[in-house]
Amino acid sequence: QVQLVESGGGLVQPGGSLRLSCAASGLDKIIFNIATMGWYRQAPGNQRELVATITGGGTTNYADSVKGRFTISRDNAKNTVYLQMNSLKPEDTAVYYCNTIKFWGQGTQVTVSS
Repeated sequence: QVQLVESGGGLVQPGGSLRLSCAASGLDKIIFNIATMGWYRQAPGNQRELVATITGGGTTNYADSVKGRFTISRDNAKNTVYLQMNSLKPEDTAVYYCNTIKFWGQGTQVTVSS
């Protein structure tokens, strides 16, 4: 059974940083290594939106709203993908979800507030 487990969310002040992690289990390692991994977010009343993706080869893609502030990375040895979030803004407040292929994590709450 494939599981994606996010962690690292929390409450942070504007301008602060958080690092999200997504650990994948139950997924064949070869598949994980070549699969595109993504982070998405959903704020109350909004649709889920793409934040960032990273291919198996390390090519990254970011939403315009997070470019220059967020960095996605992956550690294939640990079956884990990360999202480093810097210069956080109140509008970054959302539940952040990890995704690969057709699988989703349960989400981790990020709240940016003073």
